[in-house]
Amino acid sequence: MADAVDRWAEQLAAWAIPEHILATAVESPWVLPQGVFTRRVDRHLAAPATPTHRAVLAGLPGSVLDVGAGAGAASLPCAEAITHVTAVDTSAGLLAEFGRRAEALSLPFRVVEGRWPGVDVEPADVVVCAHVLYNAPDLEPFVTALTAHARRKVVVELAEAHPLTTLNPLWRHFHRLERPTGPTADDAVAALRELGLDPAVERWHKAAEPEYAHFDELVDVTRRRLCLPAERAGEVAEALRGLGVDEGTPPDLGSSGRDVVTLSWDR
Repeated sequence: MADAVDRWAEQLAAWAIPEHILATAVESPWVLPQGVFTRRVDRHLAAPATPTHRAVLAGLPGSVLDVGAGAGAASLPCAEAITHVTAVDTSAGLLAEFGRRAEALSLPFRVVEGRWPGVDVEPADVVVCAHVLYNAPDLEPFVTALTAHARRKVVVELAEAHPLTTLNPLWRHFHRLERPTGPTADDAVAALRELGLDPAVERWHKAAEPEYAHFDELVDVTRRRLCLPAERAGEVAEALRGLGVDEGTPPDLGSSGRDVVTLSWDR
C-alpha cells in the first residue's frame, strides 16, 4: 500500500484535465484571477487577524518569508511585527501588487519571481505558505525547504478540501466527467507526519465575502476553467445559479474555499 506522501502525489496527479477536453480549449484553463488575490489581501489588511496571521505573529517580531505570496494576504496583515519580508511567487503581476502594498506599509521587502523550492532566498524567522500545498505534488522537497528556511516557525494555510472540488458538479454537467475528491487537509497532515513533522492543526471558516467585483467575472473565470468557449457563458451562469451561488457575494470557485486549515510547526 502506498504511503501518505505517495498517496498525496497520486491524488494530485488525478486532477490532470483529460487530453480530449484540453485540446478543445481556446483559452488556458489555468486561470489566475489577479483581482481575487488583491481583494483578498485588502480585506485582510482591514480585518482582525485570522488563525494563520496569529500563528505568524506568534513567531515574531522578526523577518518573514512568504512562499506563494500572491499579493500578500498571509504576511502583510502582520506588518507591524515584521522587520523584513521576502515574497516568492510565479506571478510578476502579483509580486508588483505585493510590493505596492509593502511600500504603503513602510515595510522593507524583497520580491523573488520563481517557483518554490527552486529559488535562492535567505532564511527568515517565520516562513508562511498559504494555499500552495495543493500545487505541490512533490511534497518532501517542498516542505523540507520550507522548514530549512525557517529559524523559528513554519505556518501553512490550505483549504480543508482540494479547492477544485467545488467545480466537480460543473465538470459532470458540462462534460459528464467525474473528477477526484482528494487530497484533503487531513491527507496533508498525514504526509507531514510521515516526513517527521508534528504540525499543530487549527480548522476555521471564512465568512462569505464577494471575491469578484461582478458575477460576470466569476462566470468568465469558471467557463475558462471548464475549457468552454465564450458563447457558453450563459449556460455557465445558469449552472452556477443552480448550484446556489449568491450573485451578490460570488466566491472564487476553484480557489481557496471557505473551510480553511492552518498548520504550524516549530523549527
